[in-house]
Amino acid sequence: MITPADLRARAEALAGPLPPLLAAAEHLATTVLLGEHGRRRPGMGDEFWQYRPAQAGDEMRMVDWRRSARSDIHFVREKEWQAAQSVVIWVDRGQSMQFASSDTLQTKSLVARTIALATAVLLTRGGERVGLADNSLPPRSGELQLLRLAEALSQDDETTEYGAPETRGMIAHSRAVFLSDFLGDISPARAALTKAADKGVKGALVQVLDPAEEAFPYDGRTIFESVGGTIRFETQKARDLRDRYLDRLAERKEELRSLARLTGWQYEVHHTDHSATAALLWLYQAMDRVH
Repeated sequence: MITPADLRARAEALAGPLPPLLAAAEHLATTVLLGEHGRRRPGMGDEFWQYRPAQAGDEMRMVDWRRSARSDIHFVREKEWQAAQSVVIWVDRGQSMQFASSDTLQTKSLVARTIALATAVLLTRGGERVGLADNSLPPRSGELQLLRLAEALSQDDETTEYGAPETRGMIAHSRAVFLSDFLGDISPARAALTKAADKGVKGALVQVLDPAEEAFPYDGRTIFESVGGTIRFETQKARDLRDRYLDRLAERKEELRSLARLTGWQYEVHHTDHSATAALLWLYQAMDRVH
């Protein structure tokens, strides 16, 4: 039989590596909302939400006669929707996400992971079930699940240059969140969202970019090398590439935006030199918009 001391030791061993990421996510989450996840909509539940005028088709048993007695019309008492939803998260762990153009900036990977875990904090504390899209951690609720998520998101990166969105953990008619720079081959993202649409899964894409990837501030002789070292290109006139690069980046953004629109998802760009609070607030609200 396990003793309280053994249990505490195991818990401390589990939580030991996690505080930096989890603490950052907790802090970020508190800047967006204190309290429950905003699910303010009518539906099945126990909590009163609002009164509304009775409409054709409403049954007489739905009318609140006490409230209606104070008016010339009948009112229906609506409950607040409280059904827990399952949300799966995928964060790109490809080598490209380790890029940071300055020592003063966090890597795209760290920013994406922090936003992902902060989103999980908000959703979990709102009663939702959260897991990982690769099926390694099925959606569950509770504080222990946050520790599991923090542990999973703290693991080492993939050896591939660019990650591919996972869909194995998607549950029909659930929701999903993908965070990546989406700078590699777009085919995996297109396939993942198509599969999601077939399952009735809606969600949000967050494209995380370093400011240098957005502005291309390079001039003269420049050696471009991927983080994983698999791609290397040298030029004497980097500025001559700027317009073509920016055109390609704009095309990629439009591809992602169109893909999201066609599959019922939301799309947003976040730059690592901007406050993560704005990205988290957008993502938090997007989870309500994709119901």
